[in-house]
Amino acid sequence: MAHRRLTPVFVALRSGLHLVFVGLTGLVIVRAVVAPSGASTLIIGLSLVLLGVYVAGALVAKRGRDRGRAGGIVWLALLVILWASLLGLTPEASYLVFPLFFLDLHLLGRRWGSVAIIAMTALAIVTLGLHGGWSVGGVVGPLVGAGVALLIGLGYQALAREAEEREALMAELVATRDQLAATEHESGVIAERARLAREIHDTVAQGLSSIQMLLHAAERADPGRPGIEHIRLARETAAANLVETRRFIRELTPPDLDDHGLGGVLRRLAATQWATQGLDVQVRVADSLALPMHVQTALLRIAQGGIANVIQHADARTATITLAVDPTSVLFTIVDDGVGFDTAAAADDSAARSDSFGLHATRERVQQLGGALTVDSAPGRGTRLAVELALTGVAS
Repeated sequence: MAHRRLTPVFVALRSGLHLVFVGLTGLVIVRAVVAPSGASTLIIGLSLVLLGVYVAGALVAKRGRDRGRAGGIVWLALLVILWASLLGLTPEASYLVFPLFFLDLHLLGRRWGSVAIIAMTALAIVTLGLHGGWSVGGVVGPLVGAGVALLIGLGYQALAREAEEREALMAELVATRDQLAATEHESGVIAERARLAREIHDTVAQGLSSIQMLLHAAERADPGRPGIEHIRLARETAAANLVETRRFIRELTPPDLDDHGLGGVLRRLAATQWATQGLDVQVRVADSLALPMHVQTALLRIAQGGIANVIQHADARTATITLAVDPTSVLFTIVDDGVGFDTAAAADDSAARSDSFGLHATRERVQQLGGALTVDSAPGRGTRLAVELALTGVAS
């Protein structure tokens, strides 16, 4: 989804500024024609030059051909010089100071733009006094215009900063959405592969193994019985199919876990992906584990989700992943030294929070394994996520 940097409000403001400048310059030209004087020709010529410089600079900026801030400052300097020259010939040129105020703020920034506005306001007041005598309107008018320009200009800059922040947030949200979709797709594929592996192991593989043992027992019981060759052939066929089935099960298991084990995969993630995001993760998991592959896969996804939450929300420097296995149970923990959170408050508004999805997914994984999930945290003292599984309930 594409986003434009400038909203329609900003486009309308800039278009209005251009129209105001062109209109006020036209007013100066019309005034010189309607009330001619000895300097009318010079006034019209300077006005046209001023208008031409302004339009040329605006077109260059719109097409993106400007050479950075230096080019904009040169353009503004030319406009101010032409305006000051025109102001010395006719008091009507003082009206042009108002759109120039916005250019000062836009091109010079808040500090130097404000200084330029004050200097140009003083010049307009003095010139108006020299042309037609000193008056309250000649002083108050430019001052009010400068004040209004400052308020509008600073408000415009604040809106522009907010729009840029919103654009960056939208880009981050879109990237996060795409990453979430890819991650969920990958998790779904891996979960389905693990489910198929478990189903084949528990049904086809076990059945072939039983058939092979029964046929082997029948073959040994009566070697001279007629048809023993058929029994032997059936046993060999069952054995060959059992080998192929077990190979198929191995291919369905996650390749990383099959090659490196849970501990190896976690250490590789800690040294590459998580370290590059500023989190030091210590992994206390053995390389070889006597755990079913679907349990190792689930623990790997829980670790990935838990560390992702630590990186995004905990503002932690270190985290520790520990796996303790005894003959009857498994304890898998993720501990960080981050800012922590109020678990009671998080439970109350978890339904309304989008960032609670990761914890919800972790809880579902643990429930599918028949285990228990415990989250121990408090503001200022980090978080401990613990998964407890009974081996009798997760054996393959």
